[in-house]
Amino acid sequence: MSDDYDHHVDENTPLLHGQTNAQYNNGLVKELQDERDDFPDGGRKAWSVVFGSWCAMVAAFGLLNTMGVMHAWLNSHRLQDHSYAQIGWIFSTFTFLVYFGSIQIGPLFDTYGLKFTLIPGCFGFVISLFLLSVCQYYWQYMLAWGILGGASCCLIFTPAIVSIGHWFRRRRALATSLALTAGSIGGIIFPAIILNLERRIGFDSAMRIVGLICLVLCGSAVFLVKTRLPPNTKGGAGIDLFALKEKIYATTTAAIFLLELAFFIPVTYITSYALGQGLSEELSYSLVMILNAGSVVGRCLSGWYADSWGRFRVMIATSAVCTLLTPLWLYAGGSTALVIAYALAFGAASGSIIAVTPVCIAQICLTEDYGKRYGTTYFVVSFGTLVGVPLAGAILDTGRDGVPNFPGLILFSGAVFALGTAFFVLAMGLATKWNFETKF
Repeated sequence: MSDDYDHHVDENTPLLHGQTNAQYNNGLVKELQDERDDFPDGGRKAWSVVFGSWCAMVAAFGLLNTMGVMHAWLNSHRLQDHSYAQIGWIFSTFTFLVYFGSIQIGPLFDTYGLKFTLIPGCFGFVISLFLLSVCQYYWQYMLAWGILGGASCCLIFTPAIVSIGHWFRRRRALATSLALTAGSIGGIIFPAIILNLERRIGFDSAMRIVGLICLVLCGSAVFLVKTRLPPNTKGGAGIDLFALKEKIYATTTAAIFLLELAFFIPVTYITSYALGQGLSEELSYSLVMILNAGSVVGRCLSGWYADSWGRFRVMIATSAVCTLLTPLWLYAGGSTALVIAYALAFGAASGSIIAVTPVCIAQICLTEDYGKRYGTTYFVVSFGTLVGVPLAGAILDTGRDGVPNFPGLILFSGAVFALGTAFFVLAMGLATKWNFETKF
């Protein structure tokens, strides 16, 4: 296959091998061959879109990566009379809505652009943060953060990612992964702000400060993020579940479903794990920042290697590493060095799960359908994120004598990572006729 994934599509392209469904038979091959090679792949306008997307995701995805700190604080303070699983539902609802809404937000973006997606999403997200700062009861946290925050984040996340695809093709993985470092950087900044200010002015006031920061970031995103391709009025704003009839696309979606389910377990519970092992409160809360610091490096490197070595290859390699790191977490116990090593290594290895998976979807569809396919995939993924965190919490609650069952949680996470890796191997095998020497 050519080094340029999208510019050259011919009868030997691995992407198209074995495809016999109606969509390909009705002319998708010809459309891929004829799709214009007019992407800027750089320049002031293109990179300003990447920066605007970065600003949006520092806010939205940065706080998604902060939920380990928020979960642990609520568990030990305001909602301490609730179980791990009950508190987990707040954050799993948030994550679920981020991805669930993508099935409609993606097509809406393809058809109508930013005015019905990014702009109202930024407004709603900032409002949710200020409402979060006045919550006192479980149902209030669920409404303000789980529902309003998650729905607003979805309106931000999907157009912020897909807009980059309008400006980049050959370097799409690099541009996307650079923008997605925002989530990890936000996952470093926001826990530090919350933890430092919580001691001085209280958790609620700290969240108001975070809300003001997100107001500036979201305002910058609205100003900078632009679309380039004309609206896809031909495709309409409907969902595209029939795309799952395509074997490669369906298998790739299954792989992403499993990896996302597994990914949020360490992100959410590593702080609670450290507290349960008797590590200091300061270190336990800092683990989320350490994990996100590793993820910044992982997202940058995975994007660069994905363009030069192969997007699916990178996903197979990094998800396999996430699986192999399971014993390190399982046997870390109360060892400060091992827990830190796991957080840093997992952050670096798992960076591709966020940074490269969107580009894998873009690789197997037309650019004008990217929003629709992206939305369909993450609609499916949303159900994994909905049940993953509370299911992990339920596993913790099976412990005896009040001791959380962390070994069971860790083994469950490792098993799901392994299964996700296997599905990525299957997807690449189907796409390349099992010729793994092909760059894909």
